[in-house]
Amino acid sequence: MRTRMQHAIAIPACFSVGERSSYDPSAVTRSGQSVFMSVYRTKIAGQCRLITVTWCKNSLLHGLCLSLQGPSGENDNHYSCKVDINPLCFWRKQGRKRFLVDGKPVDVFWDLKSAKFNGETEPGSEYYVAVVCDEEVVLLVGDLKKDAYMRTGCRPSLIDPILVSRREHLFGKKGFVTRARLHEKGGFHEISIECRNRHTCGTSTPNGGDPEMEIRIDGQMLIHVRQLQWKFRGNECIYVNKLGVEVYWDVHDWLFSPGLRRASFIFKPIPGSESPPLSSQAANRISSEGISTDESSDYCLFVYAWKME
Repeated sequence: MRTRMQHAIAIPACFSVGERSSYDPSAVTRSGQSVFMSVYRTKIAGQCRLITVTWCKNSLLHGLCLSLQGPSGENDNHYSCKVDINPLCFWRKQGRKRFLVDGKPVDVFWDLKSAKFNGETEPGSEYYVAVVCDEEVVLLVGDLKKDAYMRTGCRPSLIDPILVSRREHLFGKKGFVTRARLHEKGGFHEISIECRNRHTCGTSTPNGGDPEMEIRIDGQMLIHVRQLQWKFRGNECIYVNKLGVEVYWDVHDWLFSPGLRRASFIFKPIPGSESPPLSSQAANRISSEGISTDESSDYCLFVYAWKME
């Protein structure tokens, strides 16, 4: 039986060159920094815990942060490993860090020497990040799995980690595009979100009328919201490759707040007809602090779209 946990997680602070100075996590709203977060649930030191793998990038730095929470998502016992991916410092791209969790050693191994980023924040291939406890690899991210097992000298865990959520912070003026999974085991899809409005979204609608929003997946428009000023919060069920996906949105700040504005989106797969979408209570937990899916233990994709002037 899966243990349900709260996982409204703040943006962790990656760090600058030398690992001596960390920047404020709120810098994400000031620097236009791309942040991709993957949250996993697995068993470490006898407890079910959440591991967050975060890739962050802006014009000044590129970093990886792996953080481990206490049991049941508690933040009082929090452990983190931060890696500065500086192209001038080759040695930082491979390493190991150990910390004690409830008296048991937990090791983090990484190898990013040959990682292929292709201009993206998160690498697409030729890398691994591994977490080891009790001589088991409890989490392995990346495609160099054989290299990871050879280096750690440990066996795979008997319990597969569960991908709880994927969180992406994107910046743009009127359009936002990302490639992400809509299902824990599914392939990648291109997701694009566009808001059209003369005064608040940077462009006019075709007839100069009310603001509209379009959400496309793999080029196909699946959600078209007219009169967005009245429907700035809502949800709709769509189908992608015969898989039902419940989409929730909150674009209030795009329309009514000055300066840098954030809209929030949830893409929630519906496993089957017997599995209902998020309850209205869970949907209403969209706020400026983030989105929580406390009432569901299934995979969710969160997209935070920051609109810049």
